[in-house]
Amino acid sequence: MVTGTEITPDERAESNGPRTNGRASAKLWVAAGLAGIALVAAWLKYSPGAHGSSVDTRPAALPQVVVSKPFLQNLDTRLGFLGQFSAVSQVELRGQVGGTLTGIFFKDGDIVRKGDLLLTIDPRPYEITLAEATAQLDVASARLELADRQLDRAKDLEQSNAGSVENVDQRISDQRAARAAVEDAKARIRDAQFDLDHCRIAAPFTGRIGTHLVSVGNLIAGSRTATSPTTLLATLVSLDPIYLDFDMSESDFLTYSKYREHLKGGHIQKVEVGLGDDKQYTRNGVFDFLDNVLDRSSGTIHARATVANSNLVLTPGQFARVRLVVAPPSPTLLVPDTAVLPDQSQHMVMTVSADGTVAPKRVEVGEIRDGLRVIRSGLAPSDRVIVEGLAHVAPGTKVVTQDGTIRNAGGQD
Repeated sequence: MVTGTEITPDERAESNGPRTNGRASAKLWVAAGLAGIALVAAWLKYSPGAHGSSVDTRPAALPQVVVSKPFLQNLDTRLGFLGQFSAVSQVELRGQVGGTLTGIFFKDGDIVRKGDLLLTIDPRPYEITLAEATAQLDVASARLELADRQLDRAKDLEQSNAGSVENVDQRISDQRAARAAVEDAKARIRDAQFDLDHCRIAAPFTGRIGTHLVSVGNLIAGSRTATSPTTLLATLVSLDPIYLDFDMSESDFLTYSKYREHLKGGHIQKVEVGLGDDKQYTRNGVFDFLDNVLDRSSGTIHARATVANSNLVLTPGQFARVRLVVAPPSPTLLVPDTAVLPDQSQHMVMTVSADGTVAPKRVEVGEIRDGLRVIRSGLAPSDRVIVEGLAHVAPGTKVVTQDGTIRNAGGQD
């Protein structure tokens, strides 16, 4: 009886051969895959365009700027302000007598001349009052005439001893009362005539009138002393000459005061005026008023010039530029306005030192002259100012400079 089969060593080796070969092949494939992954990782890590590459140790290129010395020119010292025109004379037309408005004799916005009739009020009630005062004068005059005759008779009787001294005194008193009544009647006539005259409202000066605020037929209130409410009928402003009001800052006032010391306390008489977007100052004015105190809230002082306006072009409320020359010509530094940077309430320019380091300098600026900004202080003629490339620099950084030239609007160096 057979109970098992004996397997020889050769047969065991043959049966294990294929399994051993499969395991070896798998190990080779795994090793090859790991090697490939390592190669890919190394390529990604060390390739020139790969992210996360090692820091480039080569130095970065320095920013390049254009520098120039400030433009030097002999200029007078000027102060510039923004002013606003105002009327020398301005009046609200109101009736000094009340009544019905019967006529309007102007067009809204017209130029009216002094004495022109503008408005009329119904005069009939005041004509009646004048007639009553005239009649009272006639009565008082008749009584005065009678008193004079009675006094003459009383004096004649006294001289002939037919009359008494008391009678003469009484006639003298009657005469004085009659004479006072005459004067009272004359005053009432002048009063009534005053009211009647003011039923016609005329222009008190030459100027431009506004719109009428009350139409014909309305009952208006009037008052001689304005102690009671009155009706506003229209407004009138003078135009020639016209005031130009402006405010000086404290620093400008100090500059002006320094120059005024050479004038022994006098004022600079001439100002130049520019209108709208006109770059030229085509009008002249007389600087005739400077206030006596600085406004604490704004830190400014009020000033005023008077400007001729014969063609009546200038209008109250219109804005204008004011230029005031406060010093004779002297060497002045100028730079492009784009080279001046605001620093809170101050200004600064960027300069480049000899070793190429950017150094800021605080400056005091003035007006723009010939397209360039006036530098009053803080800058030296030898400083190299950055005029191009400011967006790429910061204080303390190194830059590469290129020489440039500052030119004014006229193209002169």
